Amino acid sequence: MNKRILLWSVTAALAGFLFGFDTVVISGADKKLQALWGSSDAFHGSVVMAMALWGSVFGAIFGGIPTNRLGRKTTLIWIGMFYLISALGSALVNDPYSFAFFRFLGGIGVGASTIAAPAYVSEISPAKNRGKLVALYQFNIVFGILIAFLSNYLLRNVGDNAWRWMIGVEAFPALVYTLLIFIVPRSPRWLISKGRENEAKQVLELIDPQGDANALIESVRHESSNQKTNENIFMKKYRFPLLLAFLIAIFNQFSGINAFLYYAPRIFEEAGLGESTALLSSIGIGVTNLIFTLFGVFLIDRLGRKVLMYIGSIGYIISLSLVSIAFYQNWEGLAVPIFLFLFIASHAIGQGAIIWVYISEIFPNHLRASGQSFGTSTHWILAAIIPSLVPVLFSTIGPGTVFLVFAMMMVFQLLFVIFMMPETKGISLEELSKKLIRDDK
Repeated sequence: MNKRILLWSVTAALAGFLFGFDTVVISGADKKLQALWGSSDAFHGSVVMAMALWGSVFGAIFGGIPTNRLGRKTTLIWIGMFYLISALGSALVNDPYSFAFFRFLGGIGVGASTIAAPAYVSEISPAKNRGKLVALYQFNIVFGILIAFLSNYLLRNVGDNAWRWMIGVEAFPALVYTLLIFIVPRSPRWLISKGRENEAKQVLELIDPQGDANALIESVRHESSNQKTNENIFMKKYRFPLLLAFLIAIFNQFSGINAFLYYAPRIFEEAGLGESTALLSSIGIGVTNLIFTLFGVFLIDRLGRKVLMYIGSIGYIISLSLVSIAFYQNWEGLAVPIFLFLFIASHAIGQGAIIWVYISEIFPNHLRASGQSFGTSTHWILAAIIPSLVPVLFSTIGPGTVFLVFAMMMVFQLLFVIFMMPETKGISLEELSKKLIRDDK
């Protein structure tokens, strides 16, 4: 593999590190903030905790606009700046409303990064390595999650304002990322779509000095010429990739993954672990997530997307059912943590490794950012709603019922994989467009 492609892919994928860190760092401050501001379960869940997720919804819905117009690289630079401002602002405020505002800004960065970073990496990658290179984004997400859990544990005893340090420390990686992203070139496929073919050729020759840059430019130009400039992803011929993006995003969140990551320490305490042990168990979740994501990155271009989704779906069903039973039967000790470790492993090797790769592959070049915006918006709307409801649902219907619903949804995901999901391994983006677009003229 060209070392330049690997370097640029890793740099762009660092947006995922900030995504993972930003998503999970709030879990360490969860109960402290609720006690500090005397918030009800409903207000705490839907405003203090979930405002970053609503920001992610906003970023996902509108992130396709700058990704298309300004380019993948420029959008990634702005994303880094949003992360930086959010981290500093959230750490310095003294009321829940200002806190929610700055968390919302960070959420915009998260939502937009799920469009711009996978789109960028997929467009600079050769087909045979595209899966693992785009999956570096997911690897960085889980690495960020692990570092956030570890950071929360190490900072837990720095005083009454420990939560400020937990959240504010994100400013350091945000600054580093923002500076690093300036070194990557623009996406050649985006440049071609804007008629800047000479610039695109220079980038393509850096990516593959032995390759035929003119042939790829012609291929992308030919695909674009077959599409009308006034097209949108909701046209009948794009119904199938649109449905695929919708369903994979729906099932991702109905596994309960974001609800779990946001409230891991609270869930462990519900299972009978002490506060310190709960935070330490959260680090174990981060390690498990990282290890099995590495397996997913290693296997995604070898076994393919569908096989990993089979493995993940079956693992989800088993682990979530066991978690539900454990809460119903009041099993104490390490039962719930062990079952949740199995759950996170199933997610990491399946949905976690697949979702951002898959959504970045299934739409044609001229509609990729719009298609990703739709898929990621679906993901983030549910990612905002479900964790918002967790404190209320745990105190009303109980965690056993909540995890049972998640387990049932994963049965439907398995049926989706069996009967609907096409394989995308090793197929060029232009060939995938021909395969998935169903133009019934």
